[in-house]
Amino acid sequence: MGKLFGTDGIRGVANQYPITCEVALKTGQAVGHFSQKNKFTCVIIGKDTRISGDMLESALAAGVASTGVDVKLAGVIPTPGVAYLCSTDKNAGAGIVISASHNPYEDNGIKIFKNGGVKLSDQEENQIENYILNTKPVLQENIGTIDKIPNSITQYANFLLNTLPFQNTFTNSDKKLNLIIDCSNGAASKIAHLVFNDKLFNVQFIHDSPDGKNINFNCGSQHVHDVKNLVLKNRADIGLAFDGDADRLIVVDEFGKQITGDCIIAICAKYAKENKRLKQNIVVSTIMSNLGLTKALESMAIEHIKADVGDRKVLEQMKKSGSVIGGEDSGHMIFLDYHTTGDGMLSALRLIEVMLETKQPISKLSSIMTQFPQVLMNIDVDESRPDFMENIKIADTIKKVEKNLGNKGRVLIRYSGTQPLIRVMVEGPEQDIVEKYCIDICDSIKANL
Repeated sequence: MGKLFGTDGIRGVANQYPITCEVALKTGQAVGHFSQKNKFTCVIIGKDTRISGDMLESALAAGVASTGVDVKLAGVIPTPGVAYLCSTDKNAGAGIVISASHNPYEDNGIKIFKNGGVKLSDQEENQIENYILNTKPVLQENIGTIDKIPNSITQYANFLLNTLPFQNTFTNSDKKLNLIIDCSNGAASKIAHLVFNDKLFNVQFIHDSPDGKNINFNCGSQHVHDVKNLVLKNRADIGLAFDGDADRLIVVDEFGKQITGDCIIAICAKYAKENKRLKQNIVVSTIMSNLGLTKALESMAIEHIKADVGDRKVLEQMKKSGSVIGGEDSGHMIFLDYHTTGDGMLSALRLIEVMLETKQPISKLSSIMTQFPQVLMNIDVDESRPDFMENIKIADTIKKVEKNLGNKGRVLIRYSGTQPLIRVMVEGPEQDIVEKYCIDICDSIKANL
């Protein structure tokens, strides 16, 4: 892993290295140079609602313009919205998103798409990182312009709405679905009203009033309690919770039960296969996916490929295998027949389509998958990232847990790609056992690392 880029771009506490104006300026210059080298004339920049977004946007835009490349500002827009704009603007060599996804407002990040709306390859990330860290920019005679895109969210909303099968599904539905939507005080706060509009749905929106500091605060995909309560109170058909940049979706069924990304993938894969839309009969998820997804796909005779953590890695495996459905249990879902990247609102529309076409409630659809008890715990660490398996006491604890679980569970331990954390995940047959084993491993790491 590079000095700057993690599993999803550059991320950290705003106004502290590496999320500083100086690094943002250099990143803008690197992306401008990258675009110019590939014969493109502009870069698109979008952001979520964090208070630090304006500061970083200014630095990034200045950096791009200093290379002679024009800047188009999309304003507050979901991450997949920037990918869409980057895929439709033939002059755009890259799209930059200023967001730290589901992290608290104090954090921020820089994600980069290239022309076509796909994230950078490892090699391209390394090239840009090397430019940021080691290259002194050559002064340009020409200076790029900086202009706003006046209708960026309308363009993106229209794209999403155009994926709806109006004639078959929505126009002929017996009644409008009742939705509760949590915008996480983030990038979905305005555009969700355009997409999930009252012509199609009966909707109650919550957490759609961002103030720069309330993004993801006790709301959104990481905190679905408000959605659950309102779904039950209003007897809604479904609750939808997005994260700060709206590339992630978590669902609540009509009984208040949380439906994770793995289950959404299973539901959509089954529907796609039944309607001959599941190309290559393959679904891609990550090594973090629940064993229940593997079992569900096996029961449907669908091949299951597991990629490394991160939607970028999922996308790479999808393209290699020809799969059109993939994603992560955390709520990143990719539908390649529609878009180039993970998209929370698009995922919600695909799930709603299945509900209306099958005339089944989300609770019944989700019964396709039995969730194995899974516990994920985080341990704060410094940036040194030592190999914990080299510590005999830690290794012995992990091996003992794995032996006890046998083929009825698994252990997965890894460093976070976006935060200074070790993530410990244990999966098994019973919740109490899984929790005990996860605590045992965490205690061993804390005591010995």
